Amino acid sequence: MTESVGHNLKADFLSGLRDLLGDRVSTAEAVRDHHGKGEGPYPSKLPDAVCFAETTEEVSAIVTLCACEGVPIIPFGTGTSLEGHVQAIKGGVCIDLTGMNNVIQVNAEDLDCRVQAGVTRKQLNEYLRDTGLFFPIDPGADASIGGMTATRASGTNAVRYGTMRENVLGMTVVLSDGRIIKAGGRAKKSAAGYDLTRLFVGSEGTLGVITEIQLRLYGIPETTSVAVCQYPSLEAAVNTVITTIQSGIPVARIELLDDVQMDACIRYSNLEGYDVRHTLFYEFHGTAASASEQAEMVGVISDDLGGTAFHWTSKPEERTKLWQARHDAYYAGLALAPGKKAIPTDACLPISRLAECITETRADIDQSGLIVPIVGHVGDGNFHLIILCDPDDPDEMKRGYDLNERLIHRTLALGGTCTGEHGIGLGKIHFLVEEHGDAISVMRSLKLALDPKNIMNPGKIVNL
Repeated sequence: MTESVGHNLKADFLSGLRDLLGDRVSTAEAVRDHHGKGEGPYPSKLPDAVCFAETTEEVSAIVTLCACEGVPIIPFGTGTSLEGHVQAIKGGVCIDLTGMNNVIQVNAEDLDCRVQAGVTRKQLNEYLRDTGLFFPIDPGADASIGGMTATRASGTNAVRYGTMRENVLGMTVVLSDGRIIKAGGRAKKSAAGYDLTRLFVGSEGTLGVITEIQLRLYGIPETTSVAVCQYPSLEAAVNTVITTIQSGIPVARIELLDDVQMDACIRYSNLEGYDVRHTLFYEFHGTAASASEQAEMVGVISDDLGGTAFHWTSKPEERTKLWQARHDAYYAGLALAPGKKAIPTDACLPISRLAECITETRADIDQSGLIVPIVGHVGDGNFHLIILCDPDDPDEMKRGYDLNERLIHRTLALGGTCTGEHGIGLGKIHFLVEEHGDAISVMRSLKLALDPKNIMNPGKIVNL
C-alpha cells in the first residue's frame, strides 16, 4: 500500500532546491515511492521531493532551505532498514546520500579511514582489499556507512569486532539549522568535552544528517576458517554459544539458524550435505595456530552438548557461499510462504539469559500457528524472528504483531533490549518507555535542543 501525505511544498521553495541542485531534485512519484519505504512491513509514505546531494555543503544548503520553511527532512542511504526509518510520515524532503560515495582518506598505519556517508560496506572493503585492511561490521545488507552509523548497525562479526558504536571515531554532521560540525576525530580515545560522536551514532536522522564518517579498520586475519555444526535441540545449540562466550574463546562469528530457518536456507541457497536441524555457523580468525586452537576448544564444548562433528570449509568460494546463505536468510524465510509478508524483529539479551528467552520464544511461536524462522548473531546475545503473515488476513497479521509484542516484553523482563541492531524507527517507538522509563524525557530534551522545529526525521525514536 502506498500513501502520499504531502507537505504541499511551495513553488518558490522547490525552485530554490532546483536552483541549488538542478535536475538532481525529483518530484516524480516513482522516485518518491522508492524513497518512501525501507525493507520492513510498514506502508510507504512518500516525501514530497527527493534531493540527490553530492557534498556536505549541498546537504547544508538543502537543510537551511528546509529549516527556513519548517519542511521535514529524511536522510536516505540504501533503503535497507527494517523499522520504518525512512518513511516520510509528514512529507517533506528526502535527502538521498548515495551520490556521496567517495572514500576520502585511508590511514593504513593508524588503522582508520574517512568516508562519505553513501559509501557501502562492500564498496569500502573492495577499496581496502590491497591494503591488507578491512572494515568488519557486516549487517548482511550492503548498507551505506552513513545508514549503518545512523542506526548503530552491527551484524555477524559483532561478537569479536563490536558494533558501529565501537568502530566510529568521528563524523561530520549537518544540524537542523544547516550548521556543519565535526564530532570526534582520529584519536583512539579522547576525554575532551561531551561525546557527540556517540550521541549521533544511532540517532536515526533525528538530530542531524551524517555526511562523513571516520572509521576504525582492522588487519585482514592470516587465517579464516569456517565450521558448521548441527544440534539435537535449540537449547543445546544456544548453550554451546553461551559456554563458548563465557570461556573467553575469541570467535569471530557464531550464527544460529533454527531448524525452520535451516530448512529455508537449504532450499533457497542449495546448501547440500546439511540436515534440517538447529545449526550454528562458526568463523575463526587469527594465525593458523590460534584459529585451530579456537576451533578445537569450541569443538570440545560442542561435543559435550551433543553437536555433530564440525563440517569444515576453508576454500574461499565455499566460505562465501555459506555466508551468503546466512545473509540471504531473510529472503529464504520469505520463500517458505510465497505471498506472505514478513514482520522482521530482533531482540538482544545478556548472554546468560539467551537460552531461556529463545526456548520460550520458540514455544510461543509453536502455539501461534505461524511460520517463524529464528536466526541470530547469538555470540553477542542478539537474535531475530522472521514472522510470516498473510497481509490479507487481519487475524494472522494481528497474531504476528502480538507475537512480536510478547517477544519484546519477555526480552525486557530478562534484562534485554527491544532491539539489538534494527533500531527504533516507527516500529519500536512504543517499547522505549518500558525499556528506558524517565530517560525518555531526557531524549526528548536532547531532540528539542538540537532540532527545535522537529524537522529532522520527525516521528522516529521519540514522539514530541
